[in-house]
Amino acid sequence: MKLGNNRIIGQDTVRQYLTQILESGRYHHAYLLAGPQGTGKKALALAFAEALQGISNLTTLGDRRTSEKSNWLSHPDIHMFIPRPKTLGSDELQERIRMLAEDPYDIVDFSRRPHTGSEDESKNRIAFYSIEYFSEEIRPLAYLKPNEGALNIIVLSNIETMRKEVANAFLKLLEEPPPQVMFLLTCDHPDKLLPTIVSRCQLLRCPPLQEEDIREGLIKFDGAGEEDASYLARISGGNYDNTRFHDLDMLKKNREQVVQYLRYAYAQDATSLAKMVKDWHENINNESMIGILNLMETFLRDVLLYQNTGDEDMIINNDQLKVIKNFSDHLRDARIEEMISNINEMRQLVYQSGNIKIILTTLSLRFSALMRGKPPAIPEDQPWKHSPAYHQ
Repeated sequence: MKLGNNRIIGQDTVRQYLTQILESGRYHHAYLLAGPQGTGKKALALAFAEALQGISNLTTLGDRRTSEKSNWLSHPDIHMFIPRPKTLGSDELQERIRMLAEDPYDIVDFSRRPHTGSEDESKNRIAFYSIEYFSEEIRPLAYLKPNEGALNIIVLSNIETMRKEVANAFLKLLEEPPPQVMFLLTCDHPDKLLPTIVSRCQLLRCPPLQEEDIREGLIKFDGAGEEDASYLARISGGNYDNTRFHDLDMLKKNREQVVQYLRYAYAQDATSLAKMVKDWHENINNESMIGILNLMETFLRDVLLYQNTGDEDMIINNDQLKVIKNFSDHLRDARIEEMISNINEMRQLVYQSGNIKIILTTLSLRFSALMRGKPPAIPEDQPWKHSPAYHQ
């Protein structure tokens, strides 16, 4: 048996470890799966929960199957929770839980996918674990005795979104867990957790997925052709969740806009930049903006790689080789590594729901200098000077 052999992709080291736990029959009361977004942490947790309860679905259990349930959602002793916004529509949370049961890699987080209906509904929604959510819905379940299985399993995703008072209350639950309860926890940013929470868990690190794993997953589970799957895997950054939902035509359109943005920044074309930034600000949500910044980083890495090696086979955007060569020739003095560092900084601001217009305007001002081999006019340790209200 190998955990998740029916659906989980990559993460062989973690899967092997969890398989050994299943075979040993010796369990800890809390496991924390930590790693970057899109590496399949929720899918792993749910596959482990199913296998613990004897459900043959994400994993083929063979003679280890002890439950007739079709998946984890139908089992009374598996409880799945995700962070939620302050206000919710009727049945909105359960709809996302059902989506996750149908596809363990579906994007169900409110912060990443504000709405599951029209894509025009792009407003971002801040999701978290409130004290009411924890006290009224999560903690009471921890004290229930198992109904059908050997354990009462509670799966909590993105626990770094717990408010301070929730984290403290949850820590007490971890320190004195009720009998026969197991917590399966996931987080993208373990550095944001209370160290005492981490210390009470068995920590399992989930690294970015390998390019080949993503390529195979896209072909096997998402119906992508080999050429498209290879390209998507190259630009995935190890994030399968996002990559499988990419619209290739839109992706190529966004890449063209990224190239234009870089050209406008270099030319200091304020009018064209303002128009492009305004369009992005009004028409895309923060998750889409992250995708554009990822494309920008990938393109700049290709330019840097070609400058240093001249190896065309290593270029990710190999269908844009002519454009990459042109940038490489004209940006010989550019401080590309610093440009990439700036992108990473701005990406974090977008994750924190920063203003896209200000972020992209600031980035273009920095790029204008860095592409000429000069330091930004406004030092990085004085970012507040980008404010329109600043006067010398």
